[in-house]
Amino acid sequence: MMDTESGSDRYDAWVWNGPGDPDRLHRVEKQVGPVGAGDIIVANAMAAFNPVDWKIIRQGHPAWKAGHVPGVDGVGRIVTVGAGVTLPVGLRVAYHQGLGRDGSFAQRTVLKAASALPVPDGLSEEQAVSVPCPGLTAWQAIGKVPALPDRDVLVTGAGRSVSLILAQLAVKRGWRVWVTAGPAHHDHLLGLGISGAFDYRDDAWRTKLAAALGPRRLFAAFDTTSGTYADTLADLIGYNGHLVCIQDRIETAPLPAFTTAVSLHEVALNAIHEYGTAADWSDWRNAGTKLLEAVRIGALDLQPTVMTSFDDLPRNLSSFMQAKLKGKILVNIPGDQS
Repeated sequence: MMDTESGSDRYDAWVWNGPGDPDRLHRVEKQVGPVGAGDIIVANAMAAFNPVDWKIIRQGHPAWKAGHVPGVDGVGRIVTVGAGVTLPVGLRVAYHQGLGRDGSFAQRTVLKAASALPVPDGLSEEQAVSVPCPGLTAWQAIGKVPALPDRDVLVTGAGRSVSLILAQLAVKRGWRVWVTAGPAHHDHLLGLGISGAFDYRDDAWRTKLAAALGPRRLFAAFDTTSGTYADTLADLIGYNGHLVCIQDRIETAPLPAFTTAVSLHEVALNAIHEYGTAADWSDWRNAGTKLLEAVRIGALDLQPTVMTSFDDLPRNLSSFMQAKLKGKILVNIPGDQS
């Protein structure tokens, strides 16, 4: 049975009531509250699943209380604007929501106008909602490394959303890009300009990479698996190189001091919502706008999408967590977009 809260302007949402698997999310009817200065309300057309969604649902978050709405990525139309907002009502936007606020697994989401990315004409909602979290994570990750020419870099897990976008951004920098991915992805990746693809399940993939590099060493390695796994990549990186840990962070130096002098980097996309300055948000929107435009003109490939229903959101998010659903999983959200 659906729970209800008092009020007249109501919308459906899936809410979190405590740490646990995503299939414990509960559907409620909520009331639209007042919009604050600098905020907008978006009527969601779609949401997208990202690994951070099920991870935080399972472990909780310091800012979450019972009744919190998860979901970081959404797309829809602005229906209300707060004081100081110049974006027009009716504008189609994609967004990445901060974890501390109610998210996209709902018919309505209140968010900072600064985090909204106008969706260009000619770009579908399916494409637009697939970009914010993985695209901006990839942008932040590659920004950690100087854009020096004629370098070799490794991207792990290139069959997944973040790594797929990151690998393409690295190719556009003029780097020789090497990736690990399941064999089913290799032909597609090589067609995007990747120099070589290795099966991460092959115990000899590091030896094969070293043979392909010859006398060269990696300038950077971008890992999307874990801090523990990223640590094992350090010895592949040459002098004054970079190790970028996207899924976690490395707490201690993986190599002896004063050897190859590898720099360690962490990536924390959500941190901008708490620590970002106006200049940071300007960079964020500029990067997001460029990513959306690259997708629109066919210059950036995304994972194949799988559309799912709002009614089945908890079950499908659990299947995504268990890797039973593969690809970029989207949620069609019914309701009035006007």
